[in-house]
Amino acid sequence: MKKILVAGWIVLALLLSGCAGQSRETPTPAIEEDYTPVVAITGEVTPAAWATVSAQTGGTVLAVLVEPGNQVSLGDVLVQLDSTDAQMAVQQAEAALEAARAQLALLQASPRAEQVAVAEAQVAAAEAAVGQAQAQRDQVAAGVTAAEIAAAEANVAAAELARKAAEDQYDQIRDRVHGWIEEQAILQLRAAEESLRAAEAQLARLKAGPYREVRVAEAGIAAAEAQRDIAQAQLRALRAGATAEEIAVAQAAVSQAEAALAVAYVTVERCEVRAPFAGTIGMVGARAGELLAPGQPVATLGDLNTLRVETTDLDEIDVARVAVGQAATVTFDGVPERVFAGRITRISPMTAPGSGGVSYTAIVELDEVDPRLRWGMTAFVDIEVAE
Repeated sequence: MKKILVAGWIVLALLLSGCAGQSRETPTPAIEEDYTPVVAITGEVTPAAWATVSAQTGGTVLAVLVEPGNQVSLGDVLVQLDSTDAQMAVQQAEAALEAARAQLALLQASPRAEQVAVAEAQVAAAEAAVGQAQAQRDQVAAGVTAAEIAAAEANVAAAELARKAAEDQYDQIRDRVHGWIEEQAILQLRAAEESLRAAEAQLARLKAGPYREVRVAEAGIAAAEAQRDIAQAQLRALRAGATAEEIAVAQAAVSQAEAALAVAYVTVERCEVRAPFAGTIGMVGARAGELLAPGQPVATLGDLNTLRVETTDLDEIDVARVAVGQAATVTFDGVPERVFAGRITRISPMTAPGSGGVSYTAIVELDEVDPRLRWGMTAFVDIEVAE
């Protein structure tokens, strides 16, 4: 134990003597690094103005006039639909409007002398037709005379005598003579009976009077009187002119026809799908010959002169640390050698729909837009925030 302690002291003495021969170095102070917290999020490049252009009416695509990358102006036709049915609807609406206006003008105009004369002539003709029908009815009713009835009664009496004679003759030979003589007698008796029935029927018809013929004639009188009443009513209306109610109804019909024509014009216009603003076509979703439904997208349009970044993963923790007006630095994999400066111009007040979690959309406007940036590129955004 004592030997160990002595050896330790010797080693310590040697170390101290070696250190005494070296110069003493001044210690270097530690450098404090500046650190600023950063919110790092991702986003994508989007135009400030973009839209999915849809067909407002259904129909068959006749022609697609644009393709991705085309520059278009406000109102340029992107897709042309078949407008045949719509054009026919316009023609029908125009004809209906002309008819409604003509009817209104007719009601508002005073009756001309020649119109009154024509109506008066129609009344006179209708009254003459009534008189003619009445005369025909009277002639039919008075057609049977007493002499005709007497002659018919005489015919019945003669036919009865002839039948009686034929019957007596048949009775005389019925049990004694056979063969053709008996057959001849039977035929004569049947002929006499038929003649009697015909004479009796004629007498009955004459005594009953011409009932059926009279009914037909009276129906003709009623029809003629109805035509006369119509002609007289038309003449009275022509002389009196249209009422205020009739004119109001005609005016309403004109307004309705004008509205229908306006709707038909709009339908024709909607057969041309037009650009809602100037920009660049990003996508075309229609083909010639395809049947489109109302509201079906046909193209995507964006103004690529105003590209910006929309964030996609600003969560509920980081959204509370950023604010509108804060500076941001943006980088892109597609333009790796540049760092873009920007500024937050808007933060959505609610979560982004369909994000799969709680995230908010922030808009970052770039101070300078590089022509190499493309719609839909992924962006990496760094925003310096307070600790």
